[in-house]
Amino acid sequence: MPAPLRNPFLCPGVFSFTLLLSINSLFFHSCYSIDEQGQALLAWKNSLNTSTDALNSWNPFDSSPCKWFGVHCNSNGNIIEINLKGVDLQGLLPSNFQPLNSLKSLILSSANLTGGIPKAFGDYLELTLIDLSDNSLSGEIPEEICRLRKLQTLSLNANFLEGAIPSDIGNLSSLVYLTLFDNQLSGEIPKSIGALRGLQIFRAGGNKNVKGELPREIGNCTKLVVLGLAETSISGSLPSSIGMLKRIQTIAIYATLLSGAIPEAIGDCSELQNLYLYQNSISGPIPRRIGELKKLQSLLLWQNSMVGAIPDELGSCTEITVIDLSENLLTGSIPRSFGNLLKLEELQLSVNQLSGTLPVEITNCTALTHLEVDNNGISGEIPAGIGNLRSLTLFFAWQNNMTGKIPESLSECENLQALDLSYNNLFGSIPKQIFGLQNLTKLLILRNELSGFIPPDIGNCTNLYRLRLNGNRLGGTIPSEIEKLKSLNFIDLSNNLLVGGIPPSVSGCENLEFLDLHSNGITGSVPDTLPKSLQYVDVSDNRLTGPLTHSIGSLIELTKLNLAKNQLSGGIPAEILGCSKLQLLNLGDNGFSGEIPKELGQIPSLEISLNLSCNQFSGKIPSQFSDLSKLGVLDISHNKLEGSIDVLANLQNLIFLNVSYNHFSGALPNTPFFRKLPLSDLASNQGLYISGGVSAPADDLRAWSTH
Repeated sequence: MPAPLRNPFLCPGVFSFTLLLSINSLFFHSCYSIDEQGQALLAWKNSLNTSTDALNSWNPFDSSPCKWFGVHCNSNGNIIEINLKGVDLQGLLPSNFQPLNSLKSLILSSANLTGGIPKAFGDYLELTLIDLSDNSLSGEIPEEICRLRKLQTLSLNANFLEGAIPSDIGNLSSLVYLTLFDNQLSGEIPKSIGALRGLQIFRAGGNKNVKGELPREIGNCTKLVVLGLAETSISGSLPSSIGMLKRIQTIAIYATLLSGAIPEAIGDCSELQNLYLYQNSISGPIPRRIGELKKLQSLLLWQNSMVGAIPDELGSCTEITVIDLSENLLTGSIPRSFGNLLKLEELQLSVNQLSGTLPVEITNCTALTHLEVDNNGISGEIPAGIGNLRSLTLFFAWQNNMTGKIPESLSECENLQALDLSYNNLFGSIPKQIFGLQNLTKLLILRNELSGFIPPDIGNCTNLYRLRLNGNRLGGTIPSEIEKLKSLNFIDLSNNLLVGGIPPSVSGCENLEFLDLHSNGITGSVPDTLPKSLQYVDVSDNRLTGPLTHSIGSLIELTKLNLAKNQLSGGIPAEILGCSKLQLLNLGDNGFSGEIPKELGQIPSLEISLNLSCNQFSGKIPSQFSDLSKLGVLDISHNKLEGSIDVLANLQNLIFLNVSYNHFSGALPNTPFFRKLPLSDLASNQGLYISGGVSAPADDLRAWSTH
């Protein structure tokens, strides 16, 4: 009888073989269980150079990719969305997604992708959204992409794409959102853009080589909400068809080559909130119909060539918050109707040809933070009610013809940070209340007719950074309270009638870099305790006396020192060498005496000018002066210096030299510079003679000999 069948699981050898076969079979089945969609994704993943963990869930042993990171499927298991936004993929776009025939949304923005957009993208006919923005994609936008009739969003911005916008872009009949900005695209905007009747967002700015006129067909995109073509080479005029865009909210076509006038039809854009047309060559007047834009919030037309008056109708745009019409050729007066703009925060009318007064009605604009009317021909007084503008942070009215006094009510603008009323005809004293403005950082009222004193209240203005009151008729002394201005960086009180000394308390201005007090009646000596932060000091044309303090060497940041036209005496302290960054030194027209210290020749940064003229210096020019190789101007005239001037022969950068009215002797250096030197710059040095041994007074020096 036949042997009984043995149970294979009771046989160790057979059991092991069977188990191994089962495992291998299971492994084999798992390797090939993923569907075609998953295989396409895995093939793309394997082509990437990414080291990110984000794709770790893309497991070839899964039967479906529907649970993979960034993958979304419908109820039938078909992939409808891939979203890998922000994943560092480091590779090329996929060109093998044909199995993903239900794909509707492909989001691969900010994924560090390179290379071109595959033509195969035109085969993914179910796509409604493509977002490839913020990568490093290059090449052209393939025409094939225009086959995607269901596409609603195409975002290709912030790449390096080149070439023209596809001429068949109008075939994307479902397109709502088109962003192509910040690439390297060129050519004209296709007229077929007008076929995109559902388009709401069109942004192609930041493509410097996109050129030509904005096609009038753009008016057919009647659902357009945002039109952005800034920083391109778009030229010509805005088409009147722009008025057909009844839903448009933002038009941004700034920094282009636009010219011509803004069409009156702009008044038909009833939903318009933001009109940005600055930095163009737009001419003509501001359309009166702009007053019909009741929802307008921002009007930026600065740096154009617009002419005519600012229309009164603009005062009807009561939602407006920003108006910038600066740097145009506008004339007439500021409309009183602006007083209706209660939400207005910024009014910038600088650099025009406006006249008339600053209207009282402007003080109704209590939301104003910036009021800039400088560089015009505005006359009259600053409205007394200016203090109503409690939110005002910046008020520029410089370079006008304004008269009257500075209103005390300005002190009620408690948020004011910058005030510039320079180059006007303002008179009277500076209201002391202004110095109670705790937020004020810049106060500039130079070149007016102000009188009176600088009040001690200036010490209350503790955040003041820049103070310019030069070119007025201010008298009295510099208040010692200036020491409280710890933030002060720049102070110019020159060309006034100030008297008294430089207060030692100025040392408290520990951040002061610029000090200009020239052309006053200041007396006393140069303080021992000037701030070590100083870079520029000009106290020339005053009545300073005494020696130059030895502590001058502690000003290690000093680059320019001008003490000319005073009554200073004594010698130049050797400590001047400590001013190792000094580029300009002017000690002319004083009573300095003694020898010129050798240390001056050891300041290598001395390159702009050294003026020691009209003093009582004696002795020889220090040999160290030969090291001043960068020096451009040297004036040592009208002193009692003697000896040779050979030490100056090697100063190759000199463009001006005056050694006249001294006691120099010896041969003049035979160099091209000295040959061209005017005789007046050598005059009254009886011992100087021409190279070659011909003795002659310097007054009679003639052309150089050739031997």
